[in-house]
Amino acid sequence: MAAASPSDSDGSRAEREASSKWLDAHYDPVANIHTFSACLALADLHGDGEYKLVVGDLGPGGRQPHLKVLKGPTVLTESPLPALPAAAVTFLMEQHEPRTPALALASGPCVYVYKNLRPYFKFTLPQLPPNSLEQDLWNQAKQDQIDHLTLKEMLEGIREKAEVPLSVQSLRFLQLELSEMEAFVNQHKSKSIKRQTVITTMTTLKKNLADEDAMSCLVLGTENKELLVLDPEAFTILAKMSLPGVPVFLEVSGQFDVEFRLAAACRNGNIYILRRDSRRPKYCIELSAQPVGLVRVHKVLVVGSTEDSLHGFTHKGKRLWTVPMPAAILTMNLLEQRSRGLQAVMAGLANGEVRIYHDKALLNVIRAPDAVTSLCFGRYGREDNTLVMTTRGGGLMIKILKRTAVFVEGGGEVGPPPAQATKLNVPRKTRLYVDQTLREREAGTAMHRTFQTDLYLLRLRAARAYVQALESSLSPVSATAREPLKLHAVVQGLGPTFKLTLHLQNTSTARPILGLLVCFLYNEVLYALPRAFFKVPLLVPGLDYPLETFVESLSDKGISDIIKVLVLREGQSAPLLSAHINMPVSEGLAAA
Repeated sequence: MAAASPSDSDGSRAEREASSKWLDAHYDPVANIHTFSACLALADLHGDGEYKLVVGDLGPGGRQPHLKVLKGPTVLTESPLPALPAAAVTFLMEQHEPRTPALALASGPCVYVYKNLRPYFKFTLPQLPPNSLEQDLWNQAKQDQIDHLTLKEMLEGIREKAEVPLSVQSLRFLQLELSEMEAFVNQHKSKSIKRQTVITTMTTLKKNLADEDAMSCLVLGTENKELLVLDPEAFTILAKMSLPGVPVFLEVSGQFDVEFRLAAACRNGNIYILRRDSRRPKYCIELSAQPVGLVRVHKVLVVGSTEDSLHGFTHKGKRLWTVPMPAAILTMNLLEQRSRGLQAVMAGLANGEVRIYHDKALLNVIRAPDAVTSLCFGRYGREDNTLVMTTRGGGLMIKILKRTAVFVEGGGEVGPPPAQATKLNVPRKTRLYVDQTLREREAGTAMHRTFQTDLYLLRLRAARAYVQALESSLSPVSATAREPLKLHAVVQGLGPTFKLTLHLQNTSTARPILGLLVCFLYNEVLYALPRAFFKVPLLVPGLDYPLETFVESLSDKGISDIIKVLVLREGQSAPLLSAHINMPVSEGLAAA
């Protein structure tokens, strides 16, 4: 086959760029930026109309956190952080001119506020009261009333049963080796016990006006299941709200002084809705899986879950729609095109795609060379509609939306057919229909009971047939979706030696299976097998693999038995698949 010429590849690339809605502005696969969407922000930090990108960089492996500010594709400033960043936002903290936004970066228990890229203020979460039993133990250790081994045992008991968690000092002590504990106690026993929580998420809430250039409050979510609203000028706590779980994603709407709604997705798999006058959640949305993202599109809360799907909810918790994804969701963010009044949600998937949805309609699909871990859309430099993406390998991608681009619902993939919206030509009600309706009204309870009885009988018969099929090995299929296997056995020969052929098939669509074992369980008095245990080669999807062996009948009395076949995975004792083979009577021995 002839190889494609460079001119052909350049031509196809040019055709793809012409049909795309995006311009490729910059791509650096080795930019060494490791972050997520909550730590990306676009803002005019100097008031010169040049929007810059703020990145709370985790560093490679999460070991070297930095605050980076990019101007175009180049890093403008870079400063180290004392702890891993949790979120980065920009907000206006005063009404004075010039109206330059400040930068707030949440890291550990602190919020670092920068103005003109210079440190301006540091807010630290208030300390929590320590565990009284823990405090007594350290006081006894200070007075040498208990040794380090007794302290270790008592602290472990408190950690397992106490409602108030231990301090960082005690947790570090319990992680040490026995040889290091005594030195640690001598060094820290004179220090007072401090219990400090950390910030898990952060966002902004308008103070009293809905204007774009109005002052905003900071909303913090903490590890001790609380939400704090900070004053933008004095950085005092204006409001404190409690949650049943630890918040990880926040979405707010409204103004703090007027009315606002706050949605918090927590680690317990629930989303809680709070309002201005409520100190406790007003509504609760229970998810069937853990949330991986939360975005508010107009009045709809769009939630991404670990079930590889997007869900739309109202603020009262009513589910509106669900859209399955082709791969796991890694990150989510809002796409707002102000010139056309469009709001959509962006979802970065593990297969390298970035999908853009308006409600449940797919608008566009962007394919990246690597899995996208963070997304940010807005004004960058002097371009209004810029998409900034970072990849799993630390790459940086910048795309600009074409000014002529128009998002059309259903443009990304084939959705429901147009005939679905066509009204059916329903005929007029006949006399038979009216009589049947009256009968259902009068005997509705009896009809429902009869239906339920027949339904239970159907389920019982189906269950019995399934059990019978498994016991007789008519069509053995694995019950787990992760290991889609199918097994069929064929016995050939008259005896005393039989040829046993196992046909093993991988029924998945695209995933090969490796590391399987086949084991035979049989009566060693009646049968002998040269190999009762062997490995299975790599199973390519859709192909039938015949595995052959020989069975020798040892009985001369014409007795047959069952040979059980087990398909297992290496390192696991529970079989993935099993089958029973009814062996025939040996004709040779019976004749003898």
